[in-house]
Amino acid sequence: MGGKPIPIFFLFSFLFQSFYTTLTASLEYQSLVLQSLPKPQTPFMGRRLRNRSLTRPGKYTIRTIAPPRLPLGRRLAGEPIHSQAPTRRLQGQNPNGNREGRPASTSHALASGLLQSTLTWFWTPEATSFGSSALRAGNAIPRPTRFSTRRNLRRFSGVTCGSPICRRLDSPGCNNRQMCLYQVSYGDGSFTFGEFSTETMTFRRTRVKNIALGCGHDNEGLFVGAGGLLGLGRGKLSFPSQAGRRFGWKFSYCLVDRSASSKPSSIIFGQSAVSRTAVFTPLLSNPKIGTFYYVGLNGISVGGVWVKGISASVFKLDNAGNGGVIVDSGTSVTRLTRTAYTALRDAFVAGSSHLKRAPDFSLFDTCFDLSGKTVVKVPTLVFHFAGADVSLPASNYLIPVDSRGSFCFAFAGTMSSLSIIGNIQQQGFRVVYDLAGSRMGFAPRGCD
Repeated sequence: MGGKPIPIFFLFSFLFQSFYTTLTASLEYQSLVLQSLPKPQTPFMGRRLRNRSLTRPGKYTIRTIAPPRLPLGRRLAGEPIHSQAPTRRLQGQNPNGNREGRPASTSHALASGLLQSTLTWFWTPEATSFGSSALRAGNAIPRPTRFSTRRNLRRFSGVTCGSPICRRLDSPGCNNRQMCLYQVSYGDGSFTFGEFSTETMTFRRTRVKNIALGCGHDNEGLFVGAGGLLGLGRGKLSFPSQAGRRFGWKFSYCLVDRSASSKPSSIIFGQSAVSRTAVFTPLLSNPKIGTFYYVGLNGISVGGVWVKGISASVFKLDNAGNGGVIVDSGTSVTRLTRTAYTALRDAFVAGSSHLKRAPDFSLFDTCFDLSGKTVVKVPTLVFHFAGADVSLPASNYLIPVDSRGSFCFAFAGTMSSLSIIGNIQQQGFRVVYDLAGSRMGFAPRGCD
């Protein structure tokens, strides 16, 4: 007696299920402990961090201050590809407390840094501009930040319009006293304007003289209420370039998880900035743009498997200065060229099919409904830099976007040939900038 024929559809479904089970079983996974946003309408990207006293010489806290209370989606959508958006700006103090946008505050903190930014500036009341009676009398300026306490900023010394250092500015200006003016605009529309100066800056017992910086009288956009910005880029006017000899051309920072409320982020200058557990990749130079920190990215793996379609050629920095990969502390979400992003997203989705999908959110096109869950398994994700493999914690690439349990894959595509490693992917790592050795390092659990 002949057996009954097996329906073709059933056979196909069985074979597909067997193939899928084999495929997913071969992938590597890690656990993600779920923590939704603490309360509705609180922007996750602007979560405040508690500022603590300095813990050792050369190490300084960075405080995250929430920007205007825009929904997360609007803030992310407005972040341009070449953004220098100050996602970690610092709150200063207005002694008068009566100018719109600069309320009186007793909260002080160290000015944060942006790796795409060259110029360092601090908010300074116009009453202390050069030539004022306060400065002519030799009095110290008001101190808007913890960074400037105990005479860390001693007194400004004006720069004349004809001085060589003034001409280093991209668009120098001149006032009626022939003093140099600066103006810097950032990718999100924020800007700062004021007088250019040289200053002595003090880090504990280390004094660094003749640092060129801005005395910001008009700071708008996300800089309203900010104490200042420490320019950490590779340009000639950045703080590492000016003070590099004093600190051995080394610095590092560690950005804590945005959901943290008890730990401060930190920045270290000097030899102690170099973590012993860091893995290093060479820094690359762009002959056309000298500000950014370029690295070589050979590929990305998901679940322990290299993603097809992502190779070193996709991220190549050519002789014309196009393409490449930069590491930036001022861009939140990592942006990859469209080809690389699509391949990465599809690989992650294939390994996460056991998770319930959720609608897209702002620039995120890969989201999941994880409501009611406390822990989920997600595929591992590793950046394969030249000479350094950096394995990301799950919380660095699957992040909460609301208080209802929606989580999104924290990457985005760009039509630009330039890719950017953003600060979400950097959180929890001590990122080391060894300029003397022309290398960048990543040390896991670097904020401990």
